[in-house]
Amino acid sequence: MNVKFNKKTKMMEIEYQFREVDEPNLFRNIYPYNEVPRIVFNHRVVPLNIPEKLYITDTTFRDGQQARSPYTVDEICALFDLLHKLDNGSGIIRQTEFFLYTKVDREAVTKCMEKGYDYPEVTAWIRAKKEDFQLVKDMGIKETGILVSCSDYHIFKKLKMNRSQAMNTYLEIVSAALEAGIIPRCHFEDITRADFYGFVLPFVNKLMELSSQAKIPVKIRACDTLGLGVSIPGVALPRSVPQIIYGLVNYGDVPSEWLEWHGHNDFYKAVSNSTAAWLYGASSVNTSLLGIGERTGNTPLEAMVIEYTQLRGSDGGMNLKVITEIAEYFENELNYEIPPRTPFTGRAFNATRAGIHADGLLKDEEIYNIFDTTKLLGRPPVVVIDAHSGLSGIAAWLNSYFMLKGDRAIDKRDERIVEIKKWIDDEYANGRTTVIGDSEMEWLAKRYFPELLSLRQSRVE
Repeated sequence: MNVKFNKKTKMMEIEYQFREVDEPNLFRNIYPYNEVPRIVFNHRVVPLNIPEKLYITDTTFRDGQQARSPYTVDEICALFDLLHKLDNGSGIIRQTEFFLYTKVDREAVTKCMEKGYDYPEVTAWIRAKKEDFQLVKDMGIKETGILVSCSDYHIFKKLKMNRSQAMNTYLEIVSAALEAGIIPRCHFEDITRADFYGFVLPFVNKLMELSSQAKIPVKIRACDTLGLGVSIPGVALPRSVPQIIYGLVNYGDVPSEWLEWHGHNDFYKAVSNSTAAWLYGASSVNTSLLGIGERTGNTPLEAMVIEYTQLRGSDGGMNLKVITEIAEYFENELNYEIPPRTPFTGRAFNATRAGIHADGLLKDEEIYNIFDTTKLLGRPPVVVIDAHSGLSGIAAWLNSYFMLKGDRAIDKRDERIVEIKKWIDDEYANGRTTVIGDSEMEWLAKRYFPELLSLRQSRVE
């Protein structure tokens, strides 16, 4: 093997070379297929390398549309407006990508571009085919994603090529993009099952050479297509997210600003892997609204907005309350049912049923609320009333629903609370199994606290 001086690490390191193979490397020691994939350790721990700037990109109108009925043009425009509103001029919600294959897709792209928003920027997605590339040029889009499948599963089994043929095909279409002055974003499909040193890095090195010659960025999107990535330090390639990102930056010479992670949630690791990508050197993580995407879905955009805020200690100028507006649009306008306990967007994400938790909320909501959800998301904590809510739960529900604080708050020892509890106890004693709904609680409030209904009505008006 050759060695060269790495300007980033300031060390002499092995120069990884392209390796052609007669048979595909399917990593059967890690992916036996007839068993659950294995997490294998090589105990190699790479250093954190958090980029100066972190970004969130969106694939709601591309990968997100592969898991549901296609959006209409008006729906796409409305969601695009909400993405822009969530970004709030911060530039953190950096880009969103579109298909270009149907008349509806192209009409939506045109209308979104006509809005003139800086963020999110409209980008495209194409296969590595010349006829697809013509669509990008015709639409006047400045950047496009290009599918460059990089595992032998895809190269040998799907494309029916060998590694040399695949690489040459990819380089040809990337060169065509550069010649047209369009920024290519190479989507390294299935990178968590790819030969990182024998194909991925040599290919990346050639892409960086093309970029240097054209003086145009060539971006890399590392795609965890089956959600197989693992963020635990010391896990062996090809599953190690830290080693993939570290290798692309330090051995592939990819600037962090050009590097992006695209995750799926097949093994419940979409958010943790996306966070790891940020921590180890990728500036961007790719997401979709509510995580809607192929199979188990993509990394949820709203999750990474909150993750960004946790890592930076600030929302960076984003308007977090728009997360609630997005959830309401999906439920009310698109008739999409968000599982109630979904973090940040589900109707019951900050709801409690347990009487002891309700008692804590009654004393100070900070005890059992993750943060001030009223202030940050426009979502006050709620109490769900059932057989186990007790006096505290009933009082907490009334105080939350009617926004009663301080001296105006109702005490759980109020005799009227006791009467409401008797009614609820009777319901469950007679065989009820469902929760007490808001309409029923309103009826009980009207019966025992009639003054609260007029108070709520005046606030609505």
